[in-house]
Amino acid sequence: MNFTAEELEPHRPALLRYALFRLGNEAAAHDLVQDAFLAALEHPERFAGAAALRTWLTGILKHKIIDVQRKAGREITLSVPDEEDLSDLDTLFDQTGHWGADAPRRWEKPEACLEDQQFWQVYRECSQRMPPRSALVFTLRELHSLDVAEIGEQLDITPAHCSVLLYRARMSLRLCLEKNWFGATL
Repeated sequence: MNFTAEELEPHRPALLRYALFRLGNEAAAHDLVQDAFLAALEHPERFAGAAALRTWLTGILKHKIIDVQRKAGREITLSVPDEEDLSDLDTLFDQTGHWGADAPRRWEKPEACLEDQQFWQVYRECSQRMPPRSALVFTLRELHSLDVAEIGEQLDITPAHCSVLLYRARMSLRLCLEKNWFGATL
């Protein structure tokens, strides 16, 4: 089956939302959606028709996003340390390693937050404040559903180190959301 650019164009808004949510960068999202369209136009024979066209395009886009994130994870930036400051995390626990007085608060209506565009704006800003490597590990695990072994293999890190980065990302995100979503605003 051959496609035309006009046939793919109606899917652009949904694909842009998907890419923007995962990347947090509008220009990169536009580029990757365009790359996905080009891949579909260059290899229409790979569309077996077993799924909807948008589902197939989303799959192409997902793999392109993972490739970009994998590449970003392998790049070494000298200005950003590999290990972040964990002093805020230490204050959350007592000497035995259990939650201290600042245990996570219960979300009253978590589903409502997921529908709130302001929540996602705060989430994106919190994600961008994380060290890049921690944010990448979190994204690959929680948004792309890769397991720790797969992430470690893709980023050339041990599963133990991957688990540590994932833990730190979750704690960093928790602190940021509690401060900026449940408390004050960014």
